[in-house]
Amino acid sequence: MSRTITIDPVTRIEGHAKVTVRLDDAGAVEAARFHVNEFRGFEKFCEGRLFHEMPQITQRICGICPVSHHLASIKACDQILGVDPPRPAKLLRELAHMGQIIQSHGMHFFMLGGPDLILGFDADPAIRNVAGVAAANPALAGKAIALRKFGQEIIARVGDRRIHPTLAVPGGVCKSLAMADRDALLALIPEMIATFQAGLAVMRQWAQAHAKEMSTFAVFDTGYLGMVRADDNCINLYDGRMRMVDSEGRELVRFDGRQYLLYIAEHVEAWSYLKFPYYRDAGFPGGSYRVGPLARLNVAEHMGTPLAQAAFEEFRALRGGKPVNGSLYYHWARLVEGLYAVERAAQLLEDPEILSQEIRTTGKVRHRQGVGVLEAPRGTLWHHYWVDEQGVIEKLNLIVATGNNNYAMSRGVEEVAKQYVHGPEVSEGALNRIEAAIRAYDPCLSCSTHALGKMPLAVEVRDAAGRVVGTAAR
Repeated sequence: MSRTITIDPVTRIEGHAKVTVRLDDAGAVEAARFHVNEFRGFEKFCEGRLFHEMPQITQRICGICPVSHHLASIKACDQILGVDPPRPAKLLRELAHMGQIIQSHGMHFFMLGGPDLILGFDADPAIRNVAGVAAANPALAGKAIALRKFGQEIIARVGDRRIHPTLAVPGGVCKSLAMADRDALLALIPEMIATFQAGLAVMRQWAQAHAKEMSTFAVFDTGYLGMVRADDNCINLYDGRMRMVDSEGRELVRFDGRQYLLYIAEHVEAWSYLKFPYYRDAGFPGGSYRVGPLARLNVAEHMGTPLAQAAFEEFRALRGGKPVNGSLYYHWARLVEGLYAVERAAQLLEDPEILSQEIRTTGKVRHRQGVGVLEAPRGTLWHHYWVDEQGVIEKLNLIVATGNNNYAMSRGVEEVAKQYVHGPEVSEGALNRIEAAIRAYDPCLSCSTHALGKMPLAVEVRDAAGRVVGTAAR
């Protein structure tokens, strides 16, 4: 008989989601869906707030990538004031951003996605986690912890706190960097480079040993979107122009990220609170695209730092210079990008202006809207605010990195389910592979969920004995 398998919750991700797999009478997969069943209301309850409060409010969307929201928000605030922050302030903002990339990428590979690779998709769930990695390879686990600590240390020394920092203000930053803090961070750079290189060695070895799985696991064509330097298509995670290519690497469009509404639209499905962004000119689903580490390496033409450049060339050679389309390659790309972030942090720390006291330009509200865009660890992030003459928020729109990947995650779930689930008996390892198709994207669902219309709500009223005496539903 036909039946539905439910995976609830999806594990080792940030946020809440479930997967349903519908089997036909023969035990074959008819359909599989990725349901994001978490609701967040930031786009509504931030209405009426002053625009300069947003960098502190919106970073509470997430405790994993707060710096990304903090900085995207502050870039929107700069535009509302119509000011250009001094260069030292931009250096400090980007440095904090590199700290965010380092700690997020390091945590995901070694602690969330890595257990599937290091221990195996079919390993006992009791050990298929960070504790299992620590037991299997204590030295590697120790390096991973130090790597995440380093990323958080950058954020803390620049922004006073590891989580929800107080760094950026409209027009600049609120404090300069002390020389002692700069020197302490620089001293740790070689060790962090070595850790990402160790991760790359693990990934390379696993990919070689599992070449068939790498080439068949959730492999499909989409577009790719990422930020690059305007003049040479070098990767740029903090500031640049948006570039979109197709699955063969042909450029589809490049645009100023502040003009995103001309190029990006959002599709809605009834079975998920997470929207499906797509490229307007191609429609949905043909215009679906991917963001994040894999997309950025597929969009960029070089990296801008020497060790990351060498790792990038090796990665792009996997498909003869064309975009790499396999979802498991997100893990590899994440390590290449993490290596870049450490080298870029060193470049920023060695810049003489990083210690400058010229860190803020002030101004008054000059524009009725502002758009902030950057590359968060999980992909392209937009903050768009509309304000009145006093700078009070009238409307806001957030398109968060994970939302951009919603189509790819949903398609990956269905393709992996059809590849590995064959009833009537379904192994735990097969179900874990479905989850792994989602984990490859390192989704942050707390950041990205929206809803169209009213949130379903059911209320039960119970007496002192626990009996239901009344109900209400919406």
